[in-house]
Amino acid sequence: MLKVENLYVNYGNIEVLKGISFHVEEGEMVCLLGTNGMGKSTTLSAISGLVKPKAGSIFFYDSDITGLPTEKIIKLGISHIPEGRLIFPDLTVMEHLELGAYIYYSDRSRKDDFKQALELVFNTFPTLKDKQKRTAKTLSGGEQQMLVIGRGLMSKPKLLIMDEITMGLAPILSREILMTVRSLTEQGLSALLVEQNAHAALKVATRGYVFVDGKIALEGTSKKLLSNQDMRAVYLGSRVSTTPETPK
Repeated sequence: MLKVENLYVNYGNIEVLKGISFHVEEGEMVCLLGTNGMGKSTTLSAISGLVKPKAGSIFFYDSDITGLPTEKIIKLGISHIPEGRLIFPDLTVMEHLELGAYIYYSDRSRKDDFKQALELVFNTFPTLKDKQKRTAKTLSGGEQQMLVIGRGLMSKPKLLIMDEITMGLAPILSREILMTVRSLTEQGLSALLVEQNAHAALKVATRGYVFVDGKIALEGTSKKLLSNQDMRAVYLGSRVSTTPETPK
């Protein structure tokens, strides 16, 4: 589905990504792990067209989407949920969801798409249906995060890419949010997740990649990464080889 090949991204003279390669298959939930400043969020921004790679390629269903405008990437089926929620406090829940569906909301011929997307969001997060006329600022932190994910689902994506969707949430609610995303992948959606809480993410993800200094240092199934000794070194800031390997 998604294939990133030898991707380099610079911010000015600073090399942030240094030739990373990874993939996401249909129905998978894949997590990108590592401490702050390792290039995880930049990777998502490159996929969604928010930053231009210096070199390398990004393929989505065998189509080269490297450097395409964000709007075209959304229409192809990729939805990006950025870090920090980015809600509009005085807009209602329904208005946020309508914004998420902007690519077809005004097209009368695609009203069924809007209805289907809205049904999925309300089935996934019933509280949003109950509070659809409430403004975003009146929602709890957890409800606001549900709204952000719901807004991302309104474009009917094939791949949902998410940046720190559990940030600031209590552990129980964080797990609930991650399990909800996992349930969506079981219904056919694919997901790529950047997450600081490695343990929580790997408990629900299919596979993971660990970033160190703009490179992928470790990769493997969630089970193998959870049992890998180098994971502890990575999160304590110790040096780990940046030659990709599959944990044994």
